[in-house]
Amino acid sequence: RVSPSTVSNLNQKIYERIEEWRQRPLRNRYVYTYLDGLWLKRAWGGEVENVSILVAIGVNEMGFREVLGVSEGMSEDKESWRNLLRNLYGRGLRRIDLAISDKAAGLIEALPEFYPQAKWQRCVFHFHKNILHKVPKQKREEVIPMLKAIHAQEDAQSAREKAISVAAKLEDLKLGPAASILLQGIDESLTYYRFPREHHRSIRTNNMLERIMKEIRRRTRVVGSFPDGKSALMLACARLRHIATKSWSDTRKYMDMTKLEEIELQQTA
Repeated sequence: RVSPSTVSNLNQKIYERIEEWRQRPLRNRYVYTYLDGLWLKRAWGGEVENVSILVAIGVNEMGFREVLGVSEGMSEDKESWRNLLRNLYGRGLRRIDLAISDKAAGLIEALPEFYPQAKWQRCVFHFHKNILHKVPKQKREEVIPMLKAIHAQEDAQSAREKAISVAAKLEDLKLGPAASILLQGIDESLTYYRFPREHHRSIRTNNMLERIMKEIRRRTRVVGSFPDGKSALMLACARLRHIATKSWSDTRKYMDMTKLEEIELQQTA
C-alpha cells in the first residue's frame, strides 16, 4: 500500500524530470519541422472540457528527428501556437526551413512572427481529405486516383497543370465545390518540390507526426478526463520522450541530408 502523499511526491519528481527535458536548449536550425495538435479531456470547475496539446517535431541538419516542443493550449488558435513557437525560439531555435502541418489558421498566422523565412507545406493527405469531403461517397473511388496523380508529377509546374486538368474533370462530374477547394489550395500543397526529391515522400504530409499522435491518443484514452491540463501535458510529454529515446536511434538517420547540402552549395557558389 502506498500513501497518497508518496504518490504525489513521486509524480512531482517525474514532472520535474519531464519539464527539464521539455525546456532543454535546442539547435539553431531544424530543416524540417512537423506541427500538429490533439485534443484531450480535462476536468475544470466540475465540468469536463477540451484541452489541446500542441507538438513540434524537427529534423536537424544531420537528418535526425527530435521532439522540439510540447505545450498546452485551450484551442489550436493563434495565441496557443504563438506560445509554442515563442518557447522554441527562446530555447535557441532560430531557423526553420520548412514547416509541415494541416491548414491550422492560428499556426499559419503565428509562424511568420518568429520564423519569417520558413516556408510552409500544407499536408497533402489532409488537403485531399478536405477535397473529398465535398465528394459523394459513390464518386470517391473515381476522384482519389485523380488527386494522387497531381502530387505524383515530376515538378511543381507539372503538378499545377495537372491540378487544373483535374479541377476541370471535377466540374464535369458536377463537383464544383471540390474543384474550388483544389484550385484555391493547390499552391500551398506544392512547397515540398523546392526541396530534394529524396525527401518528398517524408515532407509532403504530416503523417509521421499523425502516427505518433494516434499512439498518444491510444495511451490517454484509458484515462478518460484528466484532473487538470498539466496532467494531460505531462503524460503526452512522457510518451513523446519515450518514443524519442527508445525508437529514434542515434545511429539511424530519418533522412539523408547529402542532397540538401549539395543544393545549398550550388546556391552559394
